[in-house]
Amino acid sequence: MFNKFSRRAGSGVAVTVAAALMLTACGGNGGGEAGGTPDPNEEVTLNFTWWGNEDRAERYNEAIALFEEENPNIDVNGTFMDFPAYWEKRQTEAAGGGLPDVMQFDYSYLRQYGQNGLLLDLNDYVGNGLTTDTIDDTLLATGKLEDQTLGVPTGYNAWSLFENPALIEQAGVEGYEGGTSWEEYEEYMASVSDASDEVFGGTDYTGRIQNFELQLRQEGRELFTEDGQLNFTQEELAEFWSSTADLRENETVIPARTLEELLPKSGFGSNLTASEMTWSNFMGGYLGDTGAEDLNIVAPPTNDPSVKDLYQKPSMLHAVSAGTEHPEAAVAFVEFLINSPEVGKIFGASLGVPASETALEGAALEGPELEVKEYLDSVADRIGEPPAAPVVGYGALENTFLTLGTSIGLGSISPEDAAQQFFDEAAVTLAG
Repeated sequence: MFNKFSRRAGSGVAVTVAAALMLTACGGNGGGEAGGTPDPNEEVTLNFTWWGNEDRAERYNEAIALFEEENPNIDVNGTFMDFPAYWEKRQTEAAGGGLPDVMQFDYSYLRQYGQNGLLLDLNDYVGNGLTTDTIDDTLLATGKLEDQTLGVPTGYNAWSLFENPALIEQAGVEGYEGGTSWEEYEEYMASVSDASDEVFGGTDYTGRIQNFELQLRQEGRELFTEDGQLNFTQEELAEFWSSTADLRENETVIPARTLEELLPKSGFGSNLTASEMTWSNFMGGYLGDTGAEDLNIVAPPTNDPSVKDLYQKPSMLHAVSAGTEHPEAAVAFVEFLINSPEVGKIFGASLGVPASETALEGAALEGPELEVKEYLDSVADRIGEPPAAPVVGYGALENTFLTLGTSIGLGSISPEDAAQQFFDEAAVTLAG
């Protein structure tokens, strides 16, 4: 049934906040009548938070200064931290009912916070303080839960395959053109590994749940059913993990033990693999890790290019706390961050290719950022409807999937036993 799949997962943290969130599920939609613009005579202070590094902080601070210049009655207090600490902090705030007014938000946590009434429903502000017709409808849908709009995407990306042309030239082989069958991709990886004593063709893609999701979507299925249960069998998962056994045994892919020694870099980032599948917004990080002057980005494998297996994933969203005392001002700030051409110029594609047409115009993408945009345009025919907002506990399941995939690569567990363990843990996680 299955063909094959990459390795390194992006950073994530399993935050068990369901119980804490239930305590604050009574959160409202803020004071006053919903919709409209803020009172220019009211002095307002907004708390805004995001995850990221110093570079992102500098960009946000520049954007905040512009917003405050245009809205002299509104002060924005900005704070940031790394991704794991960020969600641990939100857990504490959720339990105490004190989430920040505006938050950079991750798609994986939208359901977890949204279904408990912790995020402001923005529907009443659309067309009345918040402009969303600048964003593609399928992308905009990723910020919705049932009939509520709980987040607005800042930018987007899609699953992709990166190649390092310098390493491919060094091996003396032809690069992978993208979008061919899984078997042809494996043959390409073998051609690199066979031709080089220093570089592997790729990584064992069965360690990534996103590659499993990709193959399921190529068969017309999603990872989860509509009621939030696993939409595949234990046997299918074991088969998937077993599908690359020959690649591991023949060292067509980089050994798992070597990958563990390279952390936090990936094999691709360490210039030891010629290809790797991940989200398209990894371009900047990969260029930094590899030191390469140029990287190629092409479509991931598929046995049927007519299937709409890819989707636009929000790189992140902006959301407003349901408990904010200043909903109109908070929404005005989100409107500015999402749609301002000046903000588009400040961030470029560092938050993903801008979701808003007006921000994209201001971004004036060039170089690697333009290459990512061109890639996303090139796979437009494979872009389908996005899956429903991730189930509560998705982050924990993603991490378990990666851990078990790594253990298989290390030879410490069989695919069959790993599948059993995954289903056991999923039963507990999804029982919630």
